[in-house]
Amino acid sequence: MEFAQYQERAIKTAIYNKEHSIIYPALGLANEAGEVLGKLKKVLRDNNGGYTTEHINAIGSEIGDTLWYMAALCRDLGLNMNDIANENLKKLEDRQNRGVLSGSGDTR
Repeated sequence: MEFAQYQERAIKTAIYNKEHSIIYPALGLANEAGEVLGKLKKVLRDNNGGYTTEHINAIGSEIGDTLWYMAALCRDLGLNMNDIANENLKKLEDRQNRGVLSGSGDTR
């Protein structure tokens, strides 16, 4: 499945008020990213960093939730997820080719 297909299908399940567009999915994205981190933290605390299939599946489910919020945020901003993914790869490949993949700053 391509990102654009996912975006189109995911949006059919969006039920939030349009007056909260952009901010609602942005907040949801941050929340779900936090849930991913929370699951990782609990593996460190409760399982000494050992990932079981159950842990991995639970983390994957939360990553899926972040994907949904990304799709909604992109829709609200008029962005296409395929375009976002392709532009990101171009940026990273350019940085790699110029030897500036590591480091910091948006305009490396």
